[in-house]
Amino acid sequence: MVGFDYLAKGIYGLSRAHLVSPMAGHLGAAVLAGYFIAEQHPDLDPIVYQGIEGELDRILGGESVFGPKKGSHPTVEELFAPVAAEKADPALMDPLALALSRNIDQTRESGHNVIFTALAIRALHDHPDFSTPSITNGLAKLIAGFDQAKPGSGYYGKERGRIDGRKVVLPEEFPVPPYPDLTAMAVAVVDALIRHAPERRDGFGGLWHLINHGAALAELSRYGYQKLALQGLPAHYQHLRLWSTVPDVTAEMGAETPTTSDPHSAEFWEQKTLRRDRARLDHRIKTLYGFDALLELVESLETRRLAEAKLRYLM
Repeated sequence: MVGFDYLAKGIYGLSRAHLVSPMAGHLGAAVLAGYFIAEQHPDLDPIVYQGIEGELDRILGGESVFGPKKGSHPTVEELFAPVAAEKADPALMDPLALALSRNIDQTRESGHNVIFTALAIRALHDHPDFSTPSITNGLAKLIAGFDQAKPGSGYYGKERGRIDGRKVVLPEEFPVPPYPDLTAMAVAVVDALIRHAPERRDGFGGLWHLINHGAALAELSRYGYQKLALQGLPAHYQHLRLWSTVPDVTAEMGAETPTTSDPHSAEFWEQKTLRRDRARLDHRIKTLYGFDALLELVESLETRRLAEAKLRYLM
């Protein structure tokens, strides 16, 4: 298993991220996700858990590209330091959902408002001793930091360059209809993974964030916020449509390649060098967690098998 201290550090780091920037939530979120992977898969080879802890230690050590700049405060160490003891109250989780309800209507930074909130709510729901005023106030400030956030951006090739999502004109025709429910959303995301994982599309968080945004909605529903999760479906649909406008730039940037082994296997974590490009330090862990949370909504065993194979392109 992954040590319980990583859960605590993930909560502390996420609750203080607003002191750096909304996107600094990547650090605490990834640490929480690493802990939850072990809960999802309690019977993996111990080498897998050691490998995950090694990645979390890299984040705690300041290797994330989303962390504080050198010489600034709070430092990475200060982000993850214990919070002063206070009386816990599970009701203090509700302001997190309220804060998210104010910005869940649009795609915000590739869904990070939803991703960070869902991880926080799961952590506090399962471990209410952490639902204290300092922690929940910090988390609410982090979520509110996305109120005016843009959707993200996409790279449209050498000639057009990178374009802000607010300036992208979505085509009237789109093959996927608006989602009627969470299951339809999950099926659409998994289908995108199966069809497009080998393509090099650089924008709107890529397949990593389509998966994690969708997983976050699924987790919100599982942890008692069904109405809020349904409120978030149009923004995820917008996210899918934005990502779908980004072209495959394999000819320019090189091909995507899958890992040779399953990321749930000891063989994967025994590699001397894991891929480090495109912020995989944070994204690999969050997507391993998010993929499983999303896949619970997909009934077809064949679809699940195909998706699991394509996930290796993201690892």
